[in-house]
Amino acid sequence: MKLAILSRAPHAYSTQRLQAAAADRGHGARVLNTLRFAIDLASSEDPDLLYRGKQLSDYDAILPRIGSSITYFGTAVVRQFEQMDVYTPNTANGISNARDKLRAIQILSRHSIDMPATAFVRNRADVRAAIESVGGAPVVIKLLEGTQGIGVILAPQVKVAEAIIETLHSTRQNVLIQRFVSESRGRDIRALVVGDRVVAAMRRIASGDEFRSNVHRGGTVEAVQLEPAYEQAAVRSAQIMGLRVAGVDMLEGDEGPLVMEVNSSPGLQGIETATGLDVAGAIIDYIANQVNFPEIDVRQRLSVSTGYGVAELTMHAGSDHVGKALGDLGLWDRDITVLTLHRGVQVIPNPRAHVLLEPEDRLLCFGRLEEMRSMIPERRRRRARVRKLPRSAQDLADA
Repeated sequence: MKLAILSRAPHAYSTQRLQAAAADRGHGARVLNTLRFAIDLASSEDPDLLYRGKQLSDYDAILPRIGSSITYFGTAVVRQFEQMDVYTPNTANGISNARDKLRAIQILSRHSIDMPATAFVRNRADVRAAIESVGGAPVVIKLLEGTQGIGVILAPQVKVAEAIIETLHSTRQNVLIQRFVSESRGRDIRALVVGDRVVAAMRRIASGDEFRSNVHRGGTVEAVQLEPAYEQAAVRSAQIMGLRVAGVDMLEGDEGPLVMEVNSSPGLQGIETATGLDVAGAIIDYIANQVNFPEIDVRQRLSVSTGYGVAELTMHAGSDHVGKALGDLGLWDRDITVLTLHRGVQVIPNPRAHVLLEPEDRLLCFGRLEEMRSMIPERRRRRARVRKLPRSAQDLADA
């Protein structure tokens, strides 16, 4: 396998470990500075890239290590590699989604991933209500563009929170207001997800009175064996974001894992030191397997047939389908194939006909769009009230 590691830090621990792990397995790995690419858009038939002014040679796969300061250009380069059918474990969309904290929370919440209560407002008049909506003070205030614990502030009182948010808004900063999970006690968990499993996990512990547990803030780390609920939350979060290599940060809440963030370029030094595991090697092995047998983006590839596409059918409580076996719905006769059944946090691939449907089950299906639309219950909408025109307006219309 010929691998390109997209990084501006060739001497960083993570970059060197990945390159060494590839070499140990007989793969050729080259570190390419992301900013030295030029995207060739002149040819409509064969997408191409230039590197240092010369045509780029062929690669089997890339591993993006895109810094937050070059997200826009870096994801454009990754997207061009995708257009050239070069495999990448982390897509351009996945990297962009994970980099934007607000967008990431919106996506994860749509898929029933548990997270600390969060609010996003812009008007000063809405700040106090937002603080109350997440449980009141103390609250955590986060910059949308912050990394490594920078731009994360704990506000102990409502007035302090309001002052901090007003100051940040005055500098044109967008901030999230998030519930302070006191039971986590200055600790969190970083799970390193590769493909469909957690290959390593560590607990990060804040130093002294510091509530941020990031290693860059002086926190310590220890290896941890995750419970199934934490593994499942980490893997689902990474996959929902479109990432096959990711660091998922979780708080240990009273009722289970609370996902804080999904990192598309996780550092390897802390987790390899804490666990003693060859995480870099696991990443390289996964990429090599995917090059030989790549995954396909179902939603992109299957929707090209005219009249066919991918849709999600939800079995709401009270639906006539609840309690019936999947095979009794007549889906196959209507040219609809069920790809996966989502039940809470459980994902059942290729469900069998005898599976009984439960309330709020979600079926990811491929088939005729018109047939699937007919199975989606009509949304209840507010009835629009038609108001009478003011008297003066009526007189004007009659004139």
